[in-house]
Amino acid sequence: MRFYKEQHHYYCGIDLHTKVMNICIMDQSGKILNHKNIQTDPDDFLEAINPYKEDIVVCVECIFTCYWISNLCIEHNIPFVLGHALCMKAISGGKTKNDRIDSEKIAALLRGGSAVSNSRQSPNIRGEKYYQ
Repeated sequence: MRFYKEQHHYYCGIDLHTKVMNICIMDQSGKILNHKNIQTDPDDFLEAINPYKEDIVVCVECIFTCYWISNLCIEHNIPFVLGHALCMKAISGGKTKNDRIDSEKIAALLRGGSAVSNSRQSPNIRGEKYYQ
């Protein structure tokens, strides 16, 4: 397993769905700066992270709907971590579960260096082998 351990000023965890996504942006100290539900739309996402774009990293659990956001981050030179879904669930655990809590846990795992990464560096993730 590879853990993403690079330090940034801001960490964005996303619980991504087909039509909506819950984003949680926290700073280095763990203070939540932005936590909201937005439409699954590139412009809405870029607008939400714009105030933090100078040093933010984005993490999404690896699911079938993550390709567009992965490519978008790469196009805009935003560090992106494709989180290993099974490992992230095992680490974060817990009985209480909803989109808001999940996005916060993803951001916290990323900030703490516990996000298991299926990292990728090139566009067009479909068709590439990214599970190791």
